[in-house]
Amino acid sequence: MWLTGNATIKLHTPISGAKEKDYVCGATPTNGTASNKMSSNDNTSTLKATIDSVTGTIQSSLGSLIGSTGDQAKGDAKQDRAQVENDASHAAVKVPGATVSASGVAKDDPNRSAGSWNQTVGSAKETVGGLIGSENLKQTGRQQNLEGQEQEARGQLSDLGSGFADRVSGTVGSAVAGVTGNKAAQAEYEKQHDTGKTQQRGAEADIQKQAEAGRH
Repeated sequence: MWLTGNATIKLHTPISGAKEKDYVCGATPTNGTASNKMSSNDNTSTLKATIDSVTGTIQSSLGSLIGSTGDQAKGDAKQDRAQVENDASHAAVKVPGATVSASGVAKDDPNRSAGSWNQTVGSAKETVGGLIGSENLKQTGRQQNLEGQEQEARGQLSDLGSGFADRVSGTVGSAVAGVTGNKAAQAEYEKQHDTGKTQQRGAEADIQKQAEAGRH
């Protein structure tokens, strides 16, 4: 048994007359020699990065043990590629009202941008109130700032939860559609997975950024 970079597991059975079968992680076994893939695109995947890292380590170790510099070099290269894939899988860029990642673009929950705006306006009121000696304006600004923080947090949690749910639903649906041969449904489920992944990564990036800012 061995693993390849496309997450296919080849099993050789000792049963007489049995044929070699391919199994794909997360999908049911095929009846022929061709394997069903969970996704037809080449988007970055945390699972693929993990598999490449493991197989690269094994190949490099075996190459070192048997003195095969070629296998060792290939294993090292696969580990390097796995690190790049993992980094790309977790990368996300925030733009106004949306998140962009290697998987696509996803709109943010409206509470995220509205909450951020309320924080900005609230902070400005609080600053001006302090400068002109208006305690009322200062308190109003502080309250608006706090409400904005809570509003943004609600939006982030909503995107985090719905993004994760879409990733799971899309993965399962794509696998089932692939087995039944429904290409149109499989494409839709893959799109759902990619959008969910981007949405989740965007929320995670914002939450991490705010946590780091709070420590300084």
